[in-house]
Amino acid sequence: MNIENLLRETLSDMADEERPPAPDRFLRPRERRPRRRGLALAAATAVAALAAGSTLVVQQLSARAPGDDVPRPAVSIQAGVTVNVAAGMRLSQLFKQLSQLTGRPVAEFERAAKDGTALGLPSYAGRTLEGFAFPGTYEFSPAAAPAEILRPMVTRFEEAAEAADLVDGARRAGRTPLEIVTIAGIVQAEAGRDEDMPKIARVIHNRLDRKMLLQVDSTVLYGLNKYGPEATLKDVRSSSPYNTYRRPGLPPGPIGNPGAEAIRAALHPARGSWLYFVAIDPKSRILKFATTESEYAALVEERRKNLKGS
Repeated sequence: MNIENLLRETLSDMADEERPPAPDRFLRPRERRPRRRGLALAAATAVAALAAGSTLVVQQLSARAPGDDVPRPAVSIQAGVTVNVAAGMRLSQLFKQLSQLTGRPVAEFERAAKDGTALGLPSYAGRTLEGFAFPGTYEFSPAAAPAEILRPMVTRFEEAAEAADLVDGARRAGRTPLEIVTIAGIVQAEAGRDEDMPKIARVIHNRLDRKMLLQVDSTVLYGLNKYGPEATLKDVRSSSPYNTYRRPGLPPGPIGNPGAEAIRAALHPARGSWLYFVAIDPKSRILKFATTESEYAALVEERRKNLKGS
């Protein structure tokens, strides 16, 4: 028997018990009747809960038993919604996914993302949620408000930031917490492997310390709302504030939502004098690192040969 039939039979039993009593009822000895209504309803709800899974949502809807003038609560079973925030995911991607899951317009999530107080954003985040929607799996009711859906992501970020000692670690590194999250976002976007993250972070720190342009493709693509392994010549000529080929320093803010590994790498970069990194095999995203321009040129040539041979 499926859930719908079980609930229908239960409600039918409940209706039968609410029929008017027979005229001679009070002349007959009282018999102890089993409490079928409560037990049946509880059993039906329990079975429905097992079928719907652990994300069960029970809503009280208006229903009437035959002969009743007062609405009675009925049970509606609605499965919860699960969303996975991948490391490096942009808010624009996340909002589209949430819109599809909930039926709410993307604009509602965009508005909620601007209310830092309601979301519990740390003071150093400013008014942007980008960078602070921590990766992970989240479950929520499809009826939840956008802020209720997004707030747990900020809560997990705060937990990860505390575990990484983000605020004090940023101070020791000579950066602000927002700068560290911004660096972590770049590291997350550029890395194909976790083991490369500390080296990528070192390249970024070294170039910032030397007042060199970062020249990172991922920031350019973010500013143009594009995706891909690398920026084109046309892309790097754009006037976007995220174009680190033309604008010095870090971009205005994070370019995605980094995970714990990227945050740790931004706080604790590997030791080294590297100033360049090149994805010599774009398919596997294996990176090699260089200190001098001649070393960098050799890596670019290696990449060219790999692309030609593929």
